[in-house]
Amino acid sequence: MQYTVRNKLHAYCMACLLLPLSAPSFATSVGVVGLFRDKAMVSIDGSPPRLIAAGQTVQGVRLLSSSSDSATFEIDGKQRTLAMGQSFASSVGGGGKPSITLSADPSGHFITPGSINGSSVVFLLDTGASSVVLPASEAKRMGIDYKAGQVMGASTANGVIPAWRVSLGSVRVGNINLSQVEGLVVESSMPAVLLGMSFLNRMDMRREGQSMTLTQRY
Repeated sequence: MQYTVRNKLHAYCMACLLLPLSAPSFATSVGVVGLFRDKAMVSIDGSPPRLIAAGQTVQGVRLLSSSSDSATFEIDGKQRTLAMGQSFASSVGGGGKPSITLSADPSGHFITPGSINGSSVVFLLDTGASSVVLPASEAKRMGIDYKAGQVMGASTANGVIPAWRVSLGSVRVGNINLSQVEGLVVESSMPAVLLGMSFLNRMDMRREGQSMTLTQRY
């Protein structure tokens, strides 16, 4: 059996941010589209990007500090540090269903911190990936014995490579936490874990401009 893994990871730097995963008391999304000394260009709740200075508060979001590498914000009383192109958002959707809203980075990718089996990772949302796809280095860090899983082929831009199908005990993004999610481990370098359809099939997905909202269906 052959699974398709779309090779859409571009050569840009993404920091593995250890962000709190608890849900805030109100829905606020913050996406960083520009970083400067003591200033940051941000999109808040899907609004057009605007430049804010350290110490300034906009729509309940306060910029504490900023450099060319990252910016630290105060959101709902908690500090959150985001790198260029990173976003943070978490809320509870209609009917009390867990939901998260992500902002696209300048390349149009949706990137978000999350966790697998309690270990922090950076996800890249990819509807072209059949499963949650992670490199062997991450699987080993999480203590996943992927070689015990079913071996198959995964199609990439560089041809078909070996891959192992595994069951992930938990996959968390924001306040959405799914159990027993199919994963695929590949022995190749990846700057982020692909958040594929084994997770996304259990979501209602709604895109509005540069924002993508995921709401858990079951």
